[in-house]
Amino acid sequence: MENELKKYGITLWHWAWLIILGTLLGAGIAYVSSRLTTPVYSASTTLLVNEAPSSGKTADYTSILTSERLASTYAQMMTKQPVLEEALKDLKLDSTIQASNLPARISVNLVRDTQLMVLQVESEDPVLAKDLANAIPAAFSRNNDAVQTDRYSDSKANLTKEIDSLKEQVAQKQTDINMIGKPSGTSEEAELARLQTELTQLRQSLTYLLQSYENIRLAEAQSTSNIVVVEAPVEVPTVPVRPRTLQNTLLGALVGLMLSVGVVFLIEYLDDRVRSPEQIDKALKLPVVGLIAKMGNGYEGTEKSRLIAVREPRSPVVEAFRSLRTNIQFAGVDQPIRTLLVTSAGPSEGKSTIAANLAVVMAQAGLKVVLFDGDLRRPTIHKQFNQANRAGLTDVLMRDPSQWGDITIASGIPNLALLLSGTLPPNPSEMLGSKRMHQLLDHLHQSNDVVIIDAPPLLPVTDALVMAPMTDGVILVIDYGGTRIGEARQGKTQLDQSGARLLGVVMNKIPTGRRGYAYYYYYQRYYTDDGGSKQRRSKGRRHSSAGQVGNPAVTLDSSPESSHK
Repeated sequence: MENELKKYGITLWHWAWLIILGTLLGAGIAYVSSRLTTPVYSASTTLLVNEAPSSGKTADYTSILTSERLASTYAQMMTKQPVLEEALKDLKLDSTIQASNLPARISVNLVRDTQLMVLQVESEDPVLAKDLANAIPAAFSRNNDAVQTDRYSDSKANLTKEIDSLKEQVAQKQTDINMIGKPSGTSEEAELARLQTELTQLRQSLTYLLQSYENIRLAEAQSTSNIVVVEAPVEVPTVPVRPRTLQNTLLGALVGLMLSVGVVFLIEYLDDRVRSPEQIDKALKLPVVGLIAKMGNGYEGTEKSRLIAVREPRSPVVEAFRSLRTNIQFAGVDQPIRTLLVTSAGPSEGKSTIAANLAVVMAQAGLKVVLFDGDLRRPTIHKQFNQANRAGLTDVLMRDPSQWGDITIASGIPNLALLLSGTLPPNPSEMLGSKRMHQLLDHLHQSNDVVIIDAPPLLPVTDALVMAPMTDGVILVIDYGGTRIGEARQGKTQLDQSGARLLGVVMNKIPTGRRGYAYYYYYQRYYTDDGGSKQRRSKGRRHSSAGQVGNPAVTLDSSPESSHK
């Protein structure tokens, strides 16, 4: 688990520039978008639903449900066109504007478990938002009163007519009675009694009608519900509710960060290039016998400059070549490695540089080494040693073995001889796989300790495959971040099928700043720190970190350039 977390941490650190760029880009887009968006202001009003009084003494479930439905109904009615027209008339605005075209967004939300409603008006004009928040409740109250009044207007009008008619009849009867005055005879007394009886009946009917009228008015009052403004907006809003620039910027940065991390892991998942010894162990089941750093600071220029083992023998890169030499020697405990073939899966992976520098450090260890260029298609060894490629391997193979005398040339480095490629033949594979090639290797073994062959890459041509069975061991060079897992696996498969003895893998061009390859860091400290205890401690750390790929802490040479260790 710890290794996995460390691996993820290394991956994130390697892609930190992309993650930071994605985060800044997301934040920048959100910020610019927020700044370019027109601000929206909000004004809200709190309203109380003033429900009509119930005829019962206690509230039951039905009345509660009715109250909730009434509040929901009011909330819907307040956003409809009639109420908005009344509110716009009050504000002396164009009342013909439809609700969909109103330059404001109106919403009414119920406060749970209360009789309160919150009317919220959002608009790009803060003054309009405040005015509408005040005008809409007033317009709704008037409309609601008018609707409730229409329900009883006909009954009240009919009763009013009957009451007025009875009042006229009562007045007329009273006038008739007054005209009779004091009765003088029996007939007048009878007439007066009749009129008084009729007057009494009319007054009773009038009293009944007046009572009915009052009952209707009471019913109207009891059935009318309305809203009351509890809290109205006092000031024009000055702070917009949208866009929230800071919040949007932070969310944009978060989204950019998440997308960047997702892209990073997607790239890592899709990227099948070799970037760690663990990948080699998992995919190829081969040991990593060497970790060679990328030769910066001018070492990647010309072919000649790549002989860092000659130019800077105390360089950490050269120390890595010595570790590679030691690991190869340990691999030959049971079967000595006298012929070593260096190849790679594809071109431009640095196999020639590895072969040349390895030959140099082996020669510096006191071994007699022959380095010959087995690449008869694109030879490079003569360029690295600044030699003219006039005669070499092809010329030797064309001669009879009895004429083989001193077929190598001096390299300028003690104990190291060169056998260049010579004239490029039309049939390299046939020449390299011939019997005379076997005889040539035997001839070189008679006077040399190690023969190192710089072979062509495996996948483009078959030259390396025909030579591999003739050697005691094969080193497969893999370019860090350049070689793909499929290419390396295919190259290993071809070597296995050819019967070659594959010693291991050399990872080349490793960036020295990568965590996990601390060999070069501790080696540098070894030569820069003062004091014996610090040197011994740094030396021990160097051995420990370098020992990840074998046992490079053990050195078998006593050459002058290594006597400082």
